Amino acid sequence: MADATRTTATAEPPATTDPAQDAVPVRRPALSPSRASDFKQCPLLYRFRAVDRLPEVPTKAQVRGTLVHSVLERLFALPREQRLPERAKELLEPVWTELASDCPEWTDLFEGDDDGEVESWLRSAGELVDAYFGLEDPRRLEPEACELHVETELSSGVLLRGYIDRLDVAPTGEIRVVDYKTGAAPRQIGEAKAMFQMKFYAVVLWRLRGVVPRQLKLMYLTDGQALAYTPDEAELVRFERTLEAIWQAILKAGRTGDFRPNPSKLCGWCSHQARCPSFGGTPPEYPGWPEPDPGEESVLDRAD
Repeated sequence: MADATRTTATAEPPATTDPAQDAVPVRRPALSPSRASDFKQCPLLYRFRAVDRLPEVPTKAQVRGTLVHSVLERLFALPREQRLPERAKELLEPVWTELASDCPEWTDLFEGDDDGEVESWLRSAGELVDAYFGLEDPRRLEPEACELHVETELSSGVLLRGYIDRLDVAPTGEIRVVDYKTGAAPRQIGEAKAMFQMKFYAVVLWRLRGVVPRQLKLMYLTDGQALAYTPDEAELVRFERTLEAIWQAILKAGRTGDFRPNPSKLCGWCSHQARCPSFGGTPPEYPGWPEPDPGEESVLDRAD
């Protein structure tokens, strides 16, 4: 997307006598769809991820999702006529090599696996790519952007920030937001979280462009299904208020350190049970509200 369609709401860095520090801008705390969803799901999970920033070991499925997202992004960088299933699957191994180079710790997931197991994992990624081609023909599309960073500030002062898998803009100006899903969370819970994420992007784009997205499209590659939804302005106004309320609740918890656990079916996917009081654990000492920015999403967040 061109710079004219983005809003940058970065705070001015505090005065300092260190030139090296002057060179690094301090970004304001922001709300991302993943972190907002974390707080809704479990305030303590939000704290572990956004405040304590505790490391999490990804699963092979999460890394596979990142790989598939990266392959689809590269696919749309190719000329239309080359956007074929065979060409997309040819990208799997070189893209995985690049990802492993950037995040060498991900290769530890395959320690002890033989070549056949790694090849089977890559084939499973290829099956997700095949499922994508069963849902649409990329040769007929020309997205405005893939893996698009968006950021805007609401009139209330809440800063929203996130990454959109794909943005399609019709010649008539209608906007479609597309998100690829490769995860295996329970479908009902997963769809609720995914739609929350999509409405978040819809609010950001509406505030950036003054246009309510015509369609929010979720593409479930595990089962080859798609879900499309059309929001309206009144709904986005209500959702914007929801985001503002979530941010105020986060700030209140941040001031007091009172991030309480909220046990649910999703606890089985949590990496922090050993530190959670609901499972007999003890959280680390509260470090205080973080600066400069607790809102950033990782590539694993974006891959879902």
